[in-house]
Amino acid sequence: AALLNLTRKRGAATYAQTLQNIPETQVTTLENGLRVASEESNQPTCTVGLWIEAGSRYEDTKTNGAGFFMEHMAFKGTKKRSGSAFEKEVESLGAHLNGYTSREQTAFYIKAFSKDMPKVVELLSDLVQNCALEDSQIEKERGIILQELKEMDSNLTDVTFDYLHATAYQGTALAHTVEGTTENIKRLTRADLASYVDTHFKAPRMVLAAAGGISHRELVDAAKQHFTGASFAYKGDSVPAPPRCRFTGSEIRARDDALPLAHIALAVEGPGWADPDNVVLNVANAIIGRYDRTFGGGKNQSSRLAALAVEHNLCHSFEPFNTSYSDTGLFGFHFVSGPLSIDDMMFCAQGEWMRLCTSATESEVTRAKNYLRNAMVAQLDGTTRVCENIGSHILHYGRRIPLEEWDARISAVDARMVRDVCSKYIYDKCPAIAAVGPIEQLLDYNRIRSSMYWIRL
Repeated sequence: AALLNLTRKRGAATYAQTLQNIPETQVTTLENGLRVASEESNQPTCTVGLWIEAGSRYEDTKTNGAGFFMEHMAFKGTKKRSGSAFEKEVESLGAHLNGYTSREQTAFYIKAFSKDMPKVVELLSDLVQNCALEDSQIEKERGIILQELKEMDSNLTDVTFDYLHATAYQGTALAHTVEGTTENIKRLTRADLASYVDTHFKAPRMVLAAAGGISHRELVDAAKQHFTGASFAYKGDSVPAPPRCRFTGSEIRARDDALPLAHIALAVEGPGWADPDNVVLNVANAIIGRYDRTFGGGKNQSSRLAALAVEHNLCHSFEPFNTSYSDTGLFGFHFVSGPLSIDDMMFCAQGEWMRLCTSATESEVTRAKNYLRNAMVAQLDGTTRVCENIGSHILHYGRRIPLEEWDARISAVDARMVRDVCSKYIYDKCPAIAAVGPIEQLLDYNRIRSSMYWIRL
């Protein structure tokens, strides 16, 4: 027992020591504009990925869905390797390949042994430079994507957030769904996909990020060797700004009384990625907290809204969100409730927003800051999360923001800042609302808008 305790103490590190001992992120920009960023550690594995400034925000009405379609096609073979050969080569390394598309970025990454890093870089370069786009594979994936779209329609949370974007950014590119419409998927051609790749898969729009037991110099050498194709020979190629999107206070209601539960999201316009107000708003969201019926604690929740939800059976779950884009964002909350609890839950949630604007306390802020610190340190678990953190930061901020800096920003927040910043974004602002399901009890928009301020006597 004594030896076990000694071993445990030897491996423990304080929070401050953890922040100080994080390796520095090294960044090198190649002549063609490709940014190479890495964080070196003593891990036996590494994650290497490409983060690309491309997504549904860069698509128009006719091409919406091209990025998501291209993500599917990227794994179906290149001009050098057939789809099966590519898969076998990844599997022979014992590696894991994955990717995703969002509204402002696309990513492809591979987790493998550190010694295989050069091979991983070569595979990633082949994937984005030489995608075969065979007609037979396009038709096969078209059917798969159409089936996925049908399945996505059953995920009411995702449907609600797509509706929220559609009403909040109506008439602009952020209103598009990431996956595109069924009509678009049916008619997108090989030429459309090739045009998407030629337009967006450019060196200045990409970050090659890596984390784990790798050398930054070796990573840069591998990038210089493999990212040299025609599509990457654009020295000084400018990266166009994303289309400007304006926020509109409005609503979408999709009433279906056959559904058992209502999904409702309410949001105001939030700040873009680089705005320092984001830290304060994240603290505010941590004060609101989140809740699900599967949680323990009952009425003894630290979140006032969660305690009310338990005591009065207001909802099945709720969660605040702060979704940021390059120049705008959505700050709000989403809840799932029975058809007879909608009004009460909306009243309590909006009341909590008003309380943040007028009477947030120091004790609440202290608890929320500790929650954020815990979530921040959790990002250090595994090379994949670190790699994604690096790639996203370079795209969003132009640099990797150290955790020490994040900690300093969180520490600087106090109750007055929370009240002032929440008043700036929430108080007396027109919200966007999306509601799906048995929503007869959801009040008229003007009634909800009138609860965005308190009449003070």
